[in-house]
Amino acid sequence: MAFSLCLFGATTAYAQSGPTIRDIIVEGNQRIEVSTIQNYLTLQPGSAYSSSEADQSLKALFATGLFSDVNLRLQGDTLIVRVTENPVVNRILLEGNRRIQADQIRNELQLKPRQVYTRAKVQADTQRIQQIYRRSGRFAATVEPKVIQLPQNRVDLVFEITEGPVTGVSRIVFIGNQRFSDSRLREEIQTKESAWYRFLSSDDSYDPDRVTFDREKLRKFYLSKGFADFRVINAVAELMPDRESFIITFTVEEGERYRFGAMDVVSEIKGVDGNQLKALVTTKSGDIYNADQVENTVQAITTELGRLGYAFVDVRPEVKRDRENRIIDITYAIGESPRVFVERIDIVGNVRTLDKVVRREFRLAEGDAFNAAKLRRTRTRLRGLDFFDKVEITESRGSAPDKVILTTEVTEKSTGELSIGVGYSTTESVLGDISIRERNLLGRGQDLRIGFSLSTRRQQFDLNFTEPYFLDRELAAGIDLSRRRTDYERRSSLDQTTSLASPRFSYPITENLSQQVYYRIRQDEIDNIDFSASRFIKAQEGDYLTSSVGHVLTYDRRDDRIEPTTGYVVRLAQEVAGLGGTEKYFKNVITGMKYFTVAEDVVLSVGAEAGMINALSDDVRLPNRFFIGGDTFRGFETGGIGPRDRTTGDALGGEKYYKAEADLTFPIGLPNEFGIKGRLFTEVGTLFDTSDTGPEVADESSLRASIGTGVQWKSPLGLIRVDLGIPVVKEDYDEEEVIRINFGSRF
Repeated sequence: MAFSLCLFGATTAYAQSGPTIRDIIVEGNQRIEVSTIQNYLTLQPGSAYSSSEADQSLKALFATGLFSDVNLRLQGDTLIVRVTENPVVNRILLEGNRRIQADQIRNELQLKPRQVYTRAKVQADTQRIQQIYRRSGRFAATVEPKVIQLPQNRVDLVFEITEGPVTGVSRIVFIGNQRFSDSRLREEIQTKESAWYRFLSSDDSYDPDRVTFDREKLRKFYLSKGFADFRVINAVAELMPDRESFIITFTVEEGERYRFGAMDVVSEIKGVDGNQLKALVTTKSGDIYNADQVENTVQAITTELGRLGYAFVDVRPEVKRDRENRIIDITYAIGESPRVFVERIDIVGNVRTLDKVVRREFRLAEGDAFNAAKLRRTRTRLRGLDFFDKVEITESRGSAPDKVILTTEVTEKSTGELSIGVGYSTTESVLGDISIRERNLLGRGQDLRIGFSLSTRRQQFDLNFTEPYFLDRELAAGIDLSRRRTDYERRSSLDQTTSLASPRFSYPITENLSQQVYYRIRQDEIDNIDFSASRFIKAQEGDYLTSSVGHVLTYDRRDDRIEPTTGYVVRLAQEVAGLGGTEKYFKNVITGMKYFTVAEDVVLSVGAEAGMINALSDDVRLPNRFFIGGDTFRGFETGGIGPRDRTTGDALGGEKYYKAEADLTFPIGLPNEFGIKGRLFTEVGTLFDTSDTGPEVADESSLRASIGTGVQWKSPLGLIRVDLGIPVVKEDYDEEEVIRINFGSRF
């Protein structure tokens, strides 16, 4: 008895039990060999025909993805297999994608040119493209696949994309919060509500991964405020009917606020007394519970034990919660751990940078006792090289329980720079520069820079080279070459051309104390003096050669050299000229600055500076004198303070100065992603004592002082600073400057 079977759109006619198959004929195949098709069949010549075997053969052929239709038909003792092959993809085209590059989309597609086309793969790739757009915040994006038939059973596949707008976050709502307002909690999460001023940030676009991260941020915030039972019940994002924005709702359960109870430290390590480590405990009985302080204590104990040589110490805060009295007792339990030594240091990930460039930054050597503090310092030094995007140092057990292997994994970054800079400053008006720099020359850590800058008042060429480990010692050697021509018409009615060559060496004395020594030969040419200039300025016309040696001693305890928030730095610079040349003097400059974190994101810096130059013969000439004002003393023009010719107004420069300043940087209420901060400052000091004497010379050592405010913006185009300084104590001949603007950018 015969009947028909329909499977996956294919029709198969056969007898439930039939004769022995003598032959198999394949029809309809174009690219695929007959033998290949027969190999997928479970029915073979010599086997008895059965419905179950025919069903298995159909499934096997469809599972290959090579066919859109398969038909099995028994004709006598011959099995006829008729197939319709899936077409081959000729090209994959993308239309409508403007925000995301085509290559970025194609890299994630399953289908590729010259592969077999299937509907399942097209549907999967359609969903992949939509997912790409959702990751970029465009949940309204639609993708429509279209197939263009071509000869020889080929097709062009076209994905027509409608990107739609970025799907923003119109509202963020909190349910269940009693202790903190919605606005306070919005400050703690990364996702922000859409607003016109967030055009430089993507935090106001919906991202499900970011919402997950926000759940964790809320949990950490509440745990730091004493709510140990806090939990986020759910976070729901509802897409608005217009598909252009989401409403995100966080449902929270705050629980009760706890306080710290009894604190204890218990050690299982022989020779380590837990009582001796109690001084490291930052959690105090009676204080509001703070999970961050618990973590800080664990880190402090771990660091101290690491300093003693215990690399794999396990510090566990054991929490005992008294829900009735809302008290949490904590015992910091230190697990047993042997003292270990460094067996081996492995470096991976460096393709261009030589191993020795990385190894020479290590404060630990193979065979040394393990020390966590030195390992942290090593990590800081490696990151400070700025050769790597990522620096990770992991510790693993060595060949024995008392040995550790340090694996340093680095990801190299581009160290070559072609910089084109544009900017504006009150001193030099419009300015620009171009420079080529390689900070890791030939992978040896050498630094080479060639630069040229141009402004309305200055033209300068520089060449700088530094070998950080000269003769394989911790001794940096380098040379600076420069030529600069500056128009000092506004300050002193002259032009000055300076050519300089300076070899230098620098080396650390301790981890925080370093010294640089140098020799400098400099030629200054003063010309183009205005006919109405001071007679003292006219007397300076000519060429001068300075041959000098000097050093700079620096003690630096700042937490960050670019944006310090705590710590201090002190510098002493001294220079002696007279080893040949026309100029002979002894110069001293000392500076100091200390930083305080007054509150979150509020930093106070206070500093002082003093300088003195003494002539060893004749007078100190104009190029070697001090000039302050502008950036160095806000509220006054560059060179606006100090000795001056009353008749012409030309600044003559001074040979002694001192100043002090205080600067408070603080947020001004705008979102942090803006990067805008306000400043309050005051400066006090003076510049006096010039070699030029006469009745027309004003040279007073009286104090000058200014107060002011300003804003700074870390814009995408660079740091922009605007200062409003008001002199409150001054002399009548000083030159004031109320507004000062600095703007610069590099591309």
